[in-house]
Amino acid sequence: QVQLAESGGGLVQAGGSLRLSCAASARTFSDYAMGWFRQAPGKERAFVATISRDGATTYYAGTVKGRFTISRDNAKSTVYLQMNSLKPEDTAVYYCAAALYGSVSSVPDKYHYWGQGTQLTVSS
Repeated sequence: QVQLAESGGGLVQAGGSLRLSCAASARTFSDYAMGWFRQAPGKERAFVATISRDGATTYYAGTVKGRFTISRDNAKSTVYLQMNSLKPEDTAVYYCAAALYGSVSSVPDKYHYWGQGTQLTVSS
């Protein structure tokens, strides 16, 4: 069982930056591919970014590519999402997810564990 705890959400103005963190309780964090997803009010959960177990491979949704950067520190069992040039449409609850022995994927069903989410609100 892995527990994931997101942090770093908040209120930011459009054009601003914020970094989300997700700390994992996994014994061997490098066994997990990690992903970030988001869910806006009234919408389905959407893929944001994913990173491979060794951090060498990343993949982004088209809506955030070039603005967001996913990274991980396996020694700290933490994955990050650096968000720049934020837009009001980025407002959502952001979730991190872990896939045991998985590879990078944009499909929520590929992930075995999910955090509780952290709220990001971008004001115009």
